[in-house]
Amino acid sequence: MRDKLIKLSGDKTLTEVAQGLEITRQMLSAIEVGLRTPSLELARKIAIYYSTTIEDIFFESECN
Repeated sequence: MRDKLIKLSGDKTLTEVAQGLEITRQMLSAIEVGLRTPSLELARKIAIYYSTTIEDIFFESECN
């Protein structure tokens, strides 16, 4: 998940993304490294922020 979130953030800093999501940098960092699992509401907000789906960000693809 960390790689997906970092790739999606592009040139934006952790602070910029956190501000856009209206969460703390610490919360975003914890989600990226897998220490915290976002609520469904926050996962949806993250997906909307990146114009993708919750599944694309938070779930591994079963197809190889």
